[in-house]
Amino acid sequence: MDDPTITDPDKYAVVFENERVRVLEYRDEPGQRTSPHDHPDSVMVTLSSFDRRLIGASGESREVTLRPGEVRWLEAQTHSGENTGETPTHVVFVELKEPGGRSSGASS
Repeated sequence: MDDPTITDPDKYAVVFENERVRVLEYRDEPGQRTSPHDHPDSVMVTLSSFDRRLIGASGESREVTLRPGEVRWLEAQTHSGENTGETPTHVVFVELKEPGGRSSGASS
């Protein structure tokens, strides 16, 4: 696994970690790019508005525009990215350390 804190230590910082989760803060400036890296299943919280190009492991790309306060579930993935907008990116990722698809056993 290519850890983003290793591939892009100038952009990713661990702000909290325990045996179940790791919380990363991500910041970049317009025009900056990341190297290919991996994320496990995670929750992303946007703290700023930004535009990005995301490039998947097989080379496919897509453009995204996000606003502050958005919260999204992200499946485990490998990608790189580029800030294609005019504003800095500021995001928090809550990465899960437990394997996906596990049931809590709780019922409603």
